Order: sequence, then C-alpha cells, then structure tokens
Amino acid sequence: GRCRLLCKPSALAQHLVRSLGRSSTLRGGRWPWPRWPQLQMLQQLLQLPEPEPVVARELLQLSDAGLVALDWLVGPWGAAGGGGGVSSSVLLLIPNAAGKVTEGLLQLGLRALERGFIPVIFNRRGHNGCPLTTPRLQPFGDPGDLREAVTYLRCRHPTASLLAVSEGSGSGLLLAYLGESGSSSRLAAAACLSPIFRGREWFEAAMPWLYEWPLLLHLKQGLSRYAGSLAEAVDMDRLLGSRSLRELEEFLFCRTRSRPTSWEVYWERNEPLRDADEAAVPVLCLCSADDPVRGPPARSLPMELFRSSPYFFLLLTPRGGHCGFPRRAPGRCWGHEAVLEYFRAMAEFLRTEERRKGLPRPR
Repeated sequence: GRCRLLCKPSALAQHLVRSLGRSSTLRGGRWPWPRWPQLQMLQQLLQLPEPEPVVARELLQLSDAGLVALDWLVGPWGAAGGGGGVSSSVLLLIPNAAGKVTEGLLQLGLRALERGFIPVIFNRRGHNGCPLTTPRLQPFGDPGDLREAVTYLRCRHPTASLLAVSEGSGSGLLLAYLGESGSSSRLAAAACLSPIFRGREWFEAAMPWLYEWPLLLHLKQGLSRYAGSLAEAVDMDRLLGSRSLRELEEFLFCRTRSRPTSWEVYWERNEPLRDADEAAVPVLCLCSADDPVRGPPARSLPMELFRSSPYFFLLLTPRGGHCGFPRRAPGRCWGHEAVLEYFRAMAEFLRTEERRKGLPRPR
C-alpha cells in the first residue's frame, strides 16, 4: 500500500523491506470510513471479542511482595497453552498504561495462538483484577516489574524465543525496558502498535475525550477497589476526583504522602526513550499519520531515532487511527498481521545469520 519503512540502512532493514513488500498484509488496508480515526478508536475500545478467549491466570510474586498477573491465552477452543518446555516463541502482550485489555490486543493474541506462538498478557499491579498487595502501583516508564516477569518467562520457557508487543501507551513501558536493559533484555525482538514516544508531552496535550474518559473511568474503577490500602500513600478523594489522565498520574505518583516529587523529576525517570540509545533489540513501531491520540507526526514521532539507531524501525501508514489499522474483513486488523509477519521475518533473518557465521544457537 502506501506504507513506508523508515530506518537506518542495514542488512536487517533490507530483509524487512523484502519480507514486508512480498506480504499481502500491507495491501488493501481499507475501511468504509477511512477518514474517521475517532470512530476507529471508539470501535477498538468498546467492541468485545467474539468468541471470548479462554485465559489461564498465573500470579507472579515480585521481590517486594507485590503481584503481577500473567494471563496465558488458550483460545476459545480449550486447547492447552502456556505449558513448560515448549520450544515455540513466547509472545508477551503488554496492554495500554491504563491496563485495559482491548479487543484488539486479544485478537492479536488469538492470531498468534493460531500460528503456533504462546501468547501471554502482562497485567501490572492492581490492573485487570490483579490483587494489589503493596501500597504502590507501577509508574508509566518503570520497567522493574516487567523485568522480573521476563526473567520468569525465560526460566519457564528456556528454549523458546521471547518476543514482546505493546499497545498504545503501554509501549512506554516496553520502550523503557528495552533502553534500560540494553543487550540483557532477554528478548529476541519487539513491536509497538501506535506507541506513545514522549510521555510527558502526551499527558500534557489535550487528548480526544473518546479516548481519555473511558480510560480514566477504567482506572478509577480499578483504583477504587483498593481505596483502603492506597489511602496511606495517596489522597484518594483527590485521586478519584481527577478530571484528566494527567491529574490522576500526578496525584498517584507525584503528590504522594511518603515521597512527593515534582512533575519534572517524575518524567526524568519515566520518559520511554530516556535510554533509547542503549537498546539492542530490533523494534518495529507501527504508526499511523492520522493517529488522534499520539498527535501530529511532526511533533510526536522521534524521526532522528529511526535514522540513527540500527534497532528501531518505523512502519508509517497514512491512515489507521490509534491501534486500529482496520480492514474490511470482520474482526481483522492488518496491523496484527504486519507484526506477526515482522516476527517471522526476524526469526528467518536470525537463522540465516547463525548459519552464515556458524554460530551455535544460544542455550
């Protein structure tokens, strides 16, 4: 179609251009209302998956006694998934920063399951029904909990390739993890669907109410369940009375009772791209020029990063909305197919390089 792959020239970039160019995924991405990205966004946020996928939940205790939840997708067919000792690729799915597991993310997991991946959803502390055992949640770009989850997945599936894909504002967590971990990330490849690259600017900009209010209500509903345990750390009345995602983020992580900090200092520690130069894992960022949530491309896309880093690839499409990328076929998102094709091409390239250099496969 009219997609462009923007990146630093390399052998891997040439391979991706050939692989994506041969794929029919990027052709004919049409929808009856291509110029209404807000309508695409509303459909992506509210539509429920059909059929409802079966999920096996596993609670992982962290080093500070906190809990995160890992939801293994086993599909609507009752097929077993998430078993140990499987050599298939494990695909870690990261929801948006509000913890909302959208229909799109579940559909991506089901597509991956059909193709032999082992999909698992990472739920942060207190999100999506995960019990909150500590009076703290996970800041926007703090990858500590994700690092422990990745270590656990690597131990559980020692022979499998570990991949990760994030959706929307959840990409802030994945990008921060890749930058902070560098070559020790344990991931073979990663992808971001409609990522938010500049966290502070995104919170400070006016977001479409179709996106902000559903997520704000979703967050408040989850936080209200833990009002008693969080009351010792934050002012719950002001927190639940916040009128924007920025206000809620500030009350939750900056205006705390024990360790208050400024908005500026908070973002020095939580900007997604603060350590982007240290990333050592190929990352495909699938973005749309008409994304109403991220903002105009000239202001919200770090073009210099894609020109200078050999690990960051930007697949830019003129239309697709925010995490939408719809096609006429019901329940289909061509962005999901592009991400899975990218992972296939990455595995093919790595196998070719190993044979060319005569390298043994990592144990």
